[in-house]
Amino acid sequence: MAKASPQFTCTACGAVHKKWAGRCEACGAWNTIAEEAPLSAGPASRTLGGTKGRRIALSTLATEEAPPPRTLSGMAEFDRVLGGGLVPASAILVGGDPGIGKSTLLLQAVAAFARKGLKCLYISGEEAAAQVRMRAQRLGLAEAPVDLGAETNLRDILTTLEAERPDLVIIDSIQTMWADTVEAAPGSVSQVRSAAHELVTFAKTRGVSVILVGHVTKEGQIAGPRVVEHMVDTVLYFEGERGHQFRILRAVKNRFGPASEIGVFEMTGGGLAEVANPSALFLSERGQPAPGSAVFAGIEGTRPVLTEIQALVAPSSLASPRRTVVGLDSGRVSTILAVLESRCGIPFTGLDVFLNVAGGMKVSEPAADLALAAALLSAREDVALPPDLVIFGEISLSAALRPVGQVENRLKEAEKLGFTQAILPQGTKVEGGAGMRLRKLPDLVTFVGDMFGAG
Repeated sequence: MAKASPQFTCTACGAVHKKWAGRCEACGAWNTIAEEAPLSAGPASRTLGGTKGRRIALSTLATEEAPPPRTLSGMAEFDRVLGGGLVPASAILVGGDPGIGKSTLLLQAVAAFARKGLKCLYISGEEAAAQVRMRAQRLGLAEAPVDLGAETNLRDILTTLEAERPDLVIIDSIQTMWADTVEAAPGSVSQVRSAAHELVTFAKTRGVSVILVGHVTKEGQIAGPRVVEHMVDTVLYFEGERGHQFRILRAVKNRFGPASEIGVFEMTGGGLAEVANPSALFLSERGQPAPGSAVFAGIEGTRPVLTEIQALVAPSSLASPRRTVVGLDSGRVSTILAVLESRCGIPFTGLDVFLNVAGGMKVSEPAADLALAAALLSAREDVALPPDLVIFGEISLSAALRPVGQVENRLKEAEKLGFTQAILPQGTKVEGGAGMRLRKLPDLVTFVGDMFGAG
C-alpha cells in the first residue's frame, strides 16, 4: 500500500505546499510552514486521504436563536400534533394502515395550509389526478388553491419542485417513488432510502416543507429501512379501528414539539372532523354501570384523556385459558394477573380473560395498571364500580402502588366531565382536584379489601 505523501501548510495564511520551505510563497512569512498529518490513513480512493476541507463555523450552547416560525393550518388537532404548527424546511413522515384515512387527512391539511397563503403541491404516486379530484370534491375542497400532480419519477418531481418553489409538498407515497440511479424496484429498501434522502435534502436546502406518506407492515411499523425515520424531523402514526369512527394521529418523534402528542378525529361522510374534547367522546357511549368497566385518567402527550377499560372474565373450557387483549400491552396484562394471584390471592386459573379499551384507543401508560386491575376484579367478582369514579396508578411487582405524574391535569379533566371521586396511590402530591373526593391507597391488597371486601 502506497504511503500517503506528507502535506505542508503555512500556519499564517493556510497555503498548502508540497515540500517544506523557509519562506511561504503565498504570504511571504518566514518559518511558518509546518508538516500536517493527513485526515485519514489509507488510499485516497477508499478514505478521505490528506485533502483538507473547509473549516465549519462553531457556536456555544449559550448562543440564542429565535424559535422557528410556524404556520397554523386552522385544524387545531393537526397543529397540536405538529407541535404548534408547520415549521419551514421540515420533513414529516406519516404512516398508517391502508384505508385508515391518511390521504383524506393530508388532503384536508394541505387545503387548509393553501388557504392560509402557502403555495402547496400534492404529488400522488398511487392515484391518478382524477381520483384525487374526486376525493377533493367529496370533501368540499375543490376550490382550494392546491396544485396537483401524478408522478413517481423522483428526478421529474425534484425538477418540478425546483421550478415551482412551493412552501409545502405532499408525497403520497414514498414507497412509490423511484430514482433512476438505483437499480431496484420501487418500494425496495434501497429505493425508499434513496428517495427519502433526496427529498429530505431538498427540503433542508431549499426551505420547502415535505410531508411523506409511508406504508406500514403487518406489525404496524412503517415499511422500509428504519433509517428513514431517523432522516425526518417528525414521525406521525395515524391509528384507529375500522369498526370505530375515531381516528388518532400520534406523534412518536418530533424535533419541534413534544412526542406522544395525539390529535383525535372522527371519520364522517364529509371527511375527518376534529374532536376538541376526546374524553367526552370516548365516554359518550358509556351506559349504566356494569361489572368489568373502569374509567382511567391518562395522559397522551400534553393532554389528559379519559378512557374506559372493559374486562370480561368467564369460565374456560380449554386446557389453556384465553387471554385476549385489545388496546393494551399484553405483557403488562400478564404481569397484573400474576400480581393479583401471587400477592392478593385472587386466582384467574381456568378463567378466560378479555380486555378492551373503548373507542379504539391504545393505552401504553403504566399509570393504567390500577384501572386495569379494577376492571379485572370487577368482572371476576361481578361487582360494578361507582359510575363517578376515576382510577389511575402504577402497580409494582410487590403489589405496592406507585405515584404517577401530572396528577392535577388528570383530576381537572375528570372533574370537568362530572366525576366526583378518584382512587390514586398513596404518596401522590395533589394541589388541584379540590372538588373531588380522593382516596389514596398504599398497595393493591388494600384496594382489593376496600373495594371488593377481600384480600
